[in-house]
Amino acid sequence: MTARDRIHDTVTKNDVVLYMKGSKMMPGCGFSSRVAGVLNFMGIDYVDVDVLQDAEIRQGIKDYADWPTIPQLYVKGEFIGGCDIVTEMTLSGELDALFEAKGVAFNKDAAEQIRAANA
Repeated sequence: MTARDRIHDTVTKNDVVLYMKGSKMMPGCGFSSRVAGVLNFMGIDYVDVDVLQDAEIRQGIKDYADWPTIPQLYVKGEFIGGCDIVTEMTLSGELDALFEAKGVAFNKDAAEQIRAANA
């Protein structure tokens, strides 16, 4: 199975997937930490994939989405974006709307707390 096949399998069989440096409990960079922190705080049930553990996946995920940076967030098989996009979507409420539209459970109060803390 190629890296592309493994990535496709992971993003299509799981509701929310974060390709990141490190893990959701021990992020390996500030950008990964920010996105994992948002997802963790909002109570999102997601799969984390540590790209530092597999060079093929680390390059493969960049090719898969045609996106040069990590982290990368996928919801129901759809590439959402990296750290800046996820941050902007969180602060604007777009991420809430996306999760609601896709049927992904999350803590709405936590999302509001993030926005209030960044107002």
